[in-house]
Amino acid sequence: MDHLKANKTAWDRRTEIHSESAFYNVDGFLSGDTSLNPIELEIFKEVAGKSVLHLQCHFGLDSLSLTRLGAEVTGVDLSSSAIVKARSLAKEAQLDAQFICSDVCQLRDVDSKQYDFVYSSYGVICWLPDLTQWANVIAASLKPGAEFHLIEFHPFYDVFAGYPYFNTFEPYVESESTYTENAGDETQTIVTWAHAISEVLNALIGAGLMIKSFDEYDYSPYDCFEGLVETTAGKFQLIKNGEPVPLLFSVVAEKPMLR
Repeated sequence: MDHLKANKTAWDRRTEIHSESAFYNVDGFLSGDTSLNPIELEIFKEVAGKSVLHLQCHFGLDSLSLTRLGAEVTGVDLSSSAIVKARSLAKEAQLDAQFICSDVCQLRDVDSKQYDFVYSSYGVICWLPDLTQWANVIAASLKPGAEFHLIEFHPFYDVFAGYPYFNTFEPYVESESTYTENAGDETQTIVTWAHAISEVLNALIGAGLMIKSFDEYDYSPYDCFEGLVETTAGKFQLIKNGEPVPLLFSVVAEKPMLR
């Protein structure tokens, strides 16, 4: 199966569904709300005037929220429908951001720039068959001394959902509905891969990046998985045997300065 074609078709349709959902709250964004969570806002508190490459940006709400913080943002996504929507929202919100329709692993074929930050978040790794290629694109897209920031759902949860923790190198081809409240019974065919955290870190190290920090979190900012409970406002946890399961992890990796 052509995984890029299948996933592009799925995310083209999901863009239509998501852009009308309360989960994404486009009207709130257009009224001035940010789509960024406290974790991202802390990362980018001094982003004004900096260039940011946002990988797998969907239809651009986070990219445009970073633009409102003063960043010069370029968003990238596989879905052409998502990029069309992102450009439309940028125009409607009167924000200056650039958007590129591309598979992440082929990005350097169409964008040779280097950035102050590369950023990716929430449900991005599982769509990539080859993290080595992904990490090499990130490294090539960073200026010397610049940082890559990843915030991702913890693969530990996938074990509870019936998936492997470690990469089996075989794709999972499934037909499932999306995660927003307006998904209904409609399903899309998607192709995903399992990736352990060690695989993520080793791919970045192998691309020549230096890991500056690695953190894990016992909550999700989104109520997007089965069994989550909002234990604190805006924080959803999965409790097993009385203890919270890790639901997020973050990585900061730096490109070394040239000698």
